[in-house]
Amino acid sequence: MVTIKNIYDELGWEPADGYPKGTRIKTLRDENGAQTVLLKLPKGFYMEPHSHLFNEQHLILEGEYESEGETYSSGAFRIIHAGKNHGPFSSKNGATVLVIWDPVK
Repeated sequence: MVTIKNIYDELGWEPADGYPKGTRIKTLRDENGAQTVLLKLPKGFYMEPHSHLFNEQHLILEGEYESEGETYSSGAFRIIHAGKNHGPFSSKNGATVLVIWDPVK
């Protein structure tokens, strides 16, 4: 089965539970413990450091965020391995980030 979703339309966006107020999420894939989502970070976004039990990948589509002394701008790709503490995250002007969460096998 092929699933097609338009990442640029306004359909399917929801408030992102567990994220700072104003953050929105659009789920593109959710299967067998793996997820692919779009996150829209609002202006002034800030999130404390944290870690996960899974690998996390980021592709910055628009805008930028800062984390651990680095700025990640449009086009930047980042992989964060399971168990690695990462953050804090901040974004002065907001960003749209493709996030892929994959369980460790």
